[in-house]
Amino acid sequence: MPVGTEGCDPRIYPAGVLVAAAQFESTLDKDLNRRRAVASVEAASRRGASLLVLPEAAMCSFGTPATDLAAFAEKLDGPFVTTLGRASAESGLTVVAGMFERTRRARRVYNTVVAVGPEGVVGAYRKYHLFDALGWRESERVLAGDPRRDPVVVVDVGGLRMGVMTCYDLRFPEMTRALVDAGAEVVLVAAHWVVGRGKADTWATLLRARAIESTSYVVASAQPAPRCTGHSMAIDPTGKVLDLLSATASGMVTASPTARRVREVRAAIPVLANRRFDVVPRLE
Repeated sequence: MPVGTEGCDPRIYPAGVLVAAAQFESTLDKDLNRRRAVASVEAASRRGASLLVLPEAAMCSFGTPATDLAAFAEKLDGPFVTTLGRASAESGLTVVAGMFERTRRARRVYNTVVAVGPEGVVGAYRKYHLFDALGWRESERVLAGDPRRDPVVVVDVGGLRMGVMTCYDLRFPEMTRALVDAGAEVVLVAAHWVVGRGKADTWATLLRARAIESTSYVVASAQPAPRCTGHSMAIDPTGKVLDLLSATASGMVTASPTARRVREVRAAIPVLANRRFDVVPRLE
């Protein structure tokens, strides 16, 4: 990885809401995945976190290209979200996690990131950009969310606005700008960033670029090697890496974002105020 980890100097980064992102591998065993998710919530709670991000496909692995994801998909009131809701209520954390949501289309699912608080579901984002690239065809098994019907998801935690995106969305800078336009000060990324030549460098570069161009914190949860790149990380609004995991580690990264820090960076580097273009959904 061509980036280093810079410690959080309390003189520069005063304590704020603690946000955590867990890194673990999901499988086709949904019971095991739920146990890993709950264990991550408990670990984040012990650290004093207010919000935890789990990876894309935390509920169930993508499996192979032949895996019928519809057979594993659940509704937003199914076992996975119910388990997250119980863990959230017990810990007080808001939990953001990737799942496959049932649709009315045979053999097709939504790749959804759900946000669950102590009182229940507070948001659900259906992935807009499907990974039809580098030999993969996510659209063969997944239906894309429609930004005209399903707006971006931004949730309030501890006085901060936190926007949600998924994996391949990182390659579309307008996605981050849409979240910022909706008030996001922190961008939460749930990912299953598959390994490949240069993919880890691309992952790190895109995360830092999204932070820099949006002058927002980015906190990203990834799945580890060998299937994925790992390197979950937390980044400040100037692109500094605050916390970083290795490719193979299981664990979590944390950051303490503050609205004050976001305001300071946006005042010093007013790229959002200087914009000349708006982001609008494409009509198809």
